[in-house]
Amino acid sequence: MSEAWQALSAVGAIESRGRAGTFIQETSEPSRPVRYLSVGLAPSASGIDLSTSMPDPLLLPSLRTALEAVTGNSLAWTTSYLEDPVLPALEALLRSSWPYDPARLVTVDGALDGLARVIEQVVGLGDRVAMENPGFPALIDLLESRGAEIIPMAMDDSGVLPQELARALEQDPVAVFMHPRAQNPTGAAFTPARLGELVKVLRPFRAIVIETDHSGAIAESEDLSVGSFLVDRTVRIRSYSKSHGPDLRIAALSGPAHIVDPLMARRMLGPGWTSRILQSVLVQLLVDPHSQASVAHAAGVYSRRTFALKAALEEKGVRASPGDGLNIWVEVNDERSALLTLAAAGIRVAPGSPFMVEPLPAQFLRITSGLLPDEPEELAEIAGHVVVAARVLPSARGGIS
Repeated sequence: MSEAWQALSAVGAIESRGRAGTFIQETSEPSRPVRYLSVGLAPSASGIDLSTSMPDPLLLPSLRTALEAVTGNSLAWTTSYLEDPVLPALEALLRSSWPYDPARLVTVDGALDGLARVIEQVVGLGDRVAMENPGFPALIDLLESRGAEIIPMAMDDSGVLPQELARALEQDPVAVFMHPRAQNPTGAAFTPARLGELVKVLRPFRAIVIETDHSGAIAESEDLSVGSFLVDRTVRIRSYSKSHGPDLRIAALSGPAHIVDPLMARRMLGPGWTSRILQSVLVQLLVDPHSQASVAHAAGVYSRRTFALKAALEEKGVRASPGDGLNIWVEVNDERSALLTLAAAGIRVAPGSPFMVEPLPAQFLRITSGLLPDEPEELAEIAGHVVVAARVLPSARGGIS
């Protein structure tokens, strides 16, 4: 009973008024995604913005051919409300590239839409869930708005530590959230050995595993999944925003029927389905050789940019994460001082604190390395500013020194 009261109070559902008693809280405003919004509140800079985690627009595949192929013919086939919500051609392509054979595979309007819909099905008020620390700020916001109790799990370069997963599972969470590769913000990625360790820990427990593959085809790491071993307990979301374009608003979602079927039934009473026109555009992009080459080229460029920044930082003694995908996680002496120092140099990055479920022993910044310039001199100059910012300490008067 005590835990129930605490859970209700934590999400603002009840209000204690001392001797007058406890009352249901009245509220007219929905919870704001405080963490998600705060990522964009870093000091503005007039130079380069490395805070967004967005892909380089110059490296996205061209949509011209795909759009012409889709819109050049009659669109009469898009006018039914009762057709299959996923185009058969797209489902076949998705299944051919999926790391395991799921019971259901559908489309949603981006990875965050998929996470929100899965959480609606799996997580209830007061439920415990486990997730990476640091983790995706929007996911933390979603779970907190749902009234969940979040159990943080520490990580290394290969993702969640097995002992941390075991500790979390002993608290009986209903779900475990993980990134198999290009984790946001660290860029950590499973190895086959780490995946095997995690699966061994997961087997005796009931928790649903929810994997998010934010970077998809631009990640350089191997496409590994818990679903290859625990198919009936794994939901997997793969985004195409980073690889093929954020405004396509398409992600693929797989999972067991008992989760995906009610999810899609509920969706029919909202948006209904992901635009079949946009699904057709994605089909064209996935089969077109020029688009395939463009995505592969982008993955290589992002990897080179990240490696170059990481190497320049570590040469000067500044610690940075592996950085698969678009981001790199950089340790600093003081987050606020580092942000202000970089802003003064015309460089905007994301603060590390919104990514933390609970505070970490050190402070960090997230830098979108995928948007770095390719010119060695320019990249070296940016790296130099990051090194200076990482070493800055707050002064006794609240400034920087």
